[in-house]
Amino acid sequence: MRIGAVFPQIEIGADAGAVREWAQAAEALGYDHVAIFDHVLGAGRGSRPDWGGMYDSSDQFHEPFALMGFLAAVTRRIELATSILVLPQRQAALAAKQAAAVDVLSRGRLRLGVGSGWNHVEFEALGAGFAGRGAALEEQVALMRALWTRDSVTFDGALHRVRGAGMSPPPVRRPIPVWLGGGADRVLGRVGRIADGWFANTSRRTAQRVGVPPFTPDGAGRRRLELIARSAREAGRDPALLGVEVRVELAGRGVEGAAADLGRWRAFGAVTHAQFGTMRAGLDGPGGHIRALERFMDAASGS
Repeated sequence: MRIGAVFPQIEIGADAGAVREWAQAAEALGYDHVAIFDHVLGAGRGSRPDWGGMYDSSDQFHEPFALMGFLAAVTRRIELATSILVLPQRQAALAAKQAAAVDVLSRGRLRLGVGSGWNHVEFEALGAGFAGRGAALEEQVALMRALWTRDSVTFDGALHRVRGAGMSPPPVRRPIPVWLGGGADRVLGRVGRIADGWFANTSRRTAQRVGVPPFTPDGAGRRRLELIARSAREAGRDPALLGVEVRVELAGRGVEGAAADLGRWRAFGAVTHAQFGTMRAGLDGPGGHIRALERFMDAASGS
């Protein structure tokens, strides 16, 4: 199992030195990847008193592609993974170009996790359609893969049209691995049909917000994996080639509890990647997050 560290975006601050220190520490400690969240805008609770989302305008998020460009320059080995990028609120060809640039500058270290999103306020502000965003995402992924793998693309879709155009430089990996996030049955079917892997939602807090049960290491979890596998087989794909990533968290569990959660996922046997999150645990600045990464890696080695 490959172990990643969640970039503590809402608590790391805006100092470039702190971001560099955290990333280099995660790499030195042996973490395999950095998991990066995405929100362009947050709702203002003052003007939207009924807002019930997990984040608002006071929560800081570094823009993922800009952040990954920076991380590519200050690290050498660690994989850069969006977990996840809200793709339907972005222009597909531009996102494909940005992803290709990150993959080139990081020497092939990008894993692009994408999802349909839940924040309607953000979609509205970005001029993107909230309804039908799942179908839009499927078409975007098809177009992006075409742009990553062909010198010249002609593409006629319901939402996108390209006439004999291409991008240069292409990514190192052609195509860049694309994983999907989400937990609804229709999303799991989409994972099987088109994705390279699944960012599973294991957070009860997130599950409550989106109305889908969290992924759990039990019979219910195996039934969800079988839905993905069945969809993959129906699409002529090998389900054994699809990855699964889960998250374990420090908040409410402590280091030993998070390591025990990781041990349960290891015993479950179907998970290829895990990410360790340190946000909302009352840590003191970037140094607190780094010390938590160190303690967790020590505990996880024995789980």
